[in-house]
Amino acid sequence: MRPVLFSLMFTLAMGAAHAADYPVPLQGDATLRNFAFASGEKLPALRIHYRTLGTPQRDSRGVVTNAVLITHGTGGTGAQFLRPDFAGELFGPGGLLDAQRYYIILLDGIGHGQSSKPSDGLHARFPHYGYRDMVDAQHQVLEQLGVHHLRLVMGTSMGGMQAWVWGERYPGFMDALMPLASLPTQIAGRNRAWRRVVIDAIRNDPQWQGGEYRVQPQSLRTGLQMLYFMGSNPALRQQQAPTLAGTDTALDAYVAAGMKDTDATDLLYQLEASQDYDPLPDLEKIRVPLIAVNTADDMINPPELGILEREIKRVAQGSAVVLPFSPATRGHGSHTVANLWKVYLQRVLQASERKAP
Repeated sequence: MRPVLFSLMFTLAMGAAHAADYPVPLQGDATLRNFAFASGEKLPALRIHYRTLGTPQRDSRGVVTNAVLITHGTGGTGAQFLRPDFAGELFGPGGLLDAQRYYIILLDGIGHGQSSKPSDGLHARFPHYGYRDMVDAQHQVLEQLGVHHLRLVMGTSMGGMQAWVWGERYPGFMDALMPLASLPTQIAGRNRAWRRVVIDAIRNDPQWQGGEYRVQPQSLRTGLQMLYFMGSNPALRQQQAPTLAGTDTALDAYVAAGMKDTDATDLLYQLEASQDYDPLPDLEKIRVPLIAVNTADDMINPPELGILEREIKRVAQGSAVVLPFSPATRGHGSHTVANLWKVYLQRVLQASERKAP
């Protein structure tokens, strides 16, 4: 692994001035040799891209004590956290995850960003991966980085689900967990249904050609439209597009942008990866303080299901928060608006202080 300096290029809308509030990240690739997937498939070399901020601190035994892993959502990358409403709130001087105090690790999951993915060339011959594979790969990358203990695992959406998996699969590896915008149960109901709509649209599209297409199949448009539909709340969408014509314009613009940088097979694999997710049977294995945060206007994890409130009782040091709808919430996308939930991040860090090695 050869880390290189990564100069962050923020657009004006992303708030370029905030970049000076925290260190410039380092960027690199970890190569996992002969990586074996739960499906039985293997890759001779699995590439996992990473960004790090800060410097690892070690105790007298040489164990890193200040590492924080933050995992992204479906279709995202670690770079999505380098924005004013997340990094600008948390990583700067005096922030709860001040990069002068913490060693922050942002990974691109398998099949995402600059990590190995179907669109690199294998297309539909790429190994089928699940969330357990993604977490195991993250664990191996940390080992390569010399990190054998985490102060915190925090994740958003898919990353939030992976935080639950981390707590069960590697229960002694971290001091605290903070899953955002997730539920501790398998993907079902409406959450499964919208994913199936996209999966079926791509797999049954003659233009997909089994993954061997030269131009993106039109079914990718359906996938992007569903992401637009599920990712926000009705009030915000109505505010952004209060007329029929305005709605069509907004949706068309979203799809057009997505068609330029999204690959249909990558998206297909990303959605199918959730099929192995089911932390429900083993919640008692989670031993560290955990605070799960959802929002009342999240269409993917609606609070009326009552799943989070019911199942959190099985986590010995767990608690759950459902933030009420407000002008500041953004539906499912609230998970990257740190100002909404950072008080709970402070609580889980305080609750787990005595656990630090």
